[in-house]
Amino acid sequence: MTTDQDQPPFLVFGAPHIDEAEIDEVLTCLRSGWLGTGPRVAKFERDFAAFRGVKSAQVAAVNSCTAALHVSMLAAGIEHGAEVITTPLTFCATVNAILHAGLMPVLADVDPQTQNIDPDAIEAAITPRTRAIVPVHFAGRPCAMDRIMDIARKHDLVVIEDCAHAVEAEFHGKPLGTFGDFGCFSFYVTKNVVTGEGGMILGRSNEQVARAKVLALHGMSKDAWHRFGDKGYRHYQVVECGFKYNMMDLQAAIGLHQLARVEQSWRRRDEIWRHYDAALANLPIELPVPAEDDVRHGRHLYTVMIDNNHCGITRDEFLDEMNVARIGTGVHYLSIPEHPYYQQRFGWRPEQWPNAMSLGRKTVSLPLSPALSDGDVERVVAAVSLILSA
Repeated sequence: MTTDQDQPPFLVFGAPHIDEAEIDEVLTCLRSGWLGTGPRVAKFERDFAAFRGVKSAQVAAVNSCTAALHVSMLAAGIEHGAEVITTPLTFCATVNAILHAGLMPVLADVDPQTQNIDPDAIEAAITPRTRAIVPVHFAGRPCAMDRIMDIARKHDLVVIEDCAHAVEAEFHGKPLGTFGDFGCFSFYVTKNVVTGEGGMILGRSNEQVARAKVLALHGMSKDAWHRFGDKGYRHYQVVECGFKYNMMDLQAAIGLHQLARVEQSWRRRDEIWRHYDAALANLPIELPVPAEDDVRHGRHLYTVMIDNNHCGITRDEFLDEMNVARIGTGVHYLSIPEHPYYQQRFGWRPEQWPNAMSLGRKTVSLPLSPALSDGDVERVVAAVSLILSA
């Protein structure tokens, strides 16, 4: 009889690598008495701006990438009811943020190889009501930003980059998030830089970023640090009907050290990625296509395609077998039109975007984190190989 003690530990998908520096910083923050938006958030903003090569006035820390997307659309001044083109192969937050901003999502299919939004599909989806494009850099792979920006200039469209997977990624030597009017980043617990929950807005216009900051904190003219800090109380005014989207110092305390190790963490994920490429090459599954020339892939999600016709097992059966092997996996993503809410609200059907539908029904994300040991990686490879050989 097998007991829990006889089984290997469960390998949690996307487990973050938390070091002693983060733990010590959180304890220091707790002892300081300043837990909300304060000096650590301000430092995290400065450090992030330096990391992406922009000025401090061009960034604003918030509590999620969803919040970043929402207030960026509002700060961009896109009129209510306008159409925004995005990808059907993304997390629901991308589309939900468009809806929260009072705008109409329009889906453009993805390239079946890169899994990123297809520029030709963007062009085909443009109507007189189109005002913006939200490209999502899927799995850390940069979208074709040269073509997307050409389209945006041609049609006078706002571009808001969803960089949730792509904090370190670059396209032709330029950081993602700096091409469009805004770039929106995620620091969720599974992301490449972690604060537990958190996000960052990066904007081209200082004025629009300043408005985004106001919108992210109730529409107030000053945050708590500037109202209650050590320079004395400062009065505030409510200048817009805003939201409660601010980041806390407790979150920034983690992020400061995560960001300081961002290159080291990327190198470890790149090492695991290359090991998967080599170790899984002869199995009957599709692996991620190599990164294009002159780009830096963020190495966020390692997605493989499980096709029943080639593998002798369905994608969902594979997920179940990996769980039996005590290895966590992910699905990134079922295409947006697969979900009942969007079908009922818009009448969307998955078949309208066949590439996203096909990918979403076959995709599996394998564990990829700097927290993984070499032994953990070998466990993943051995489990995948055993399941497919059976």
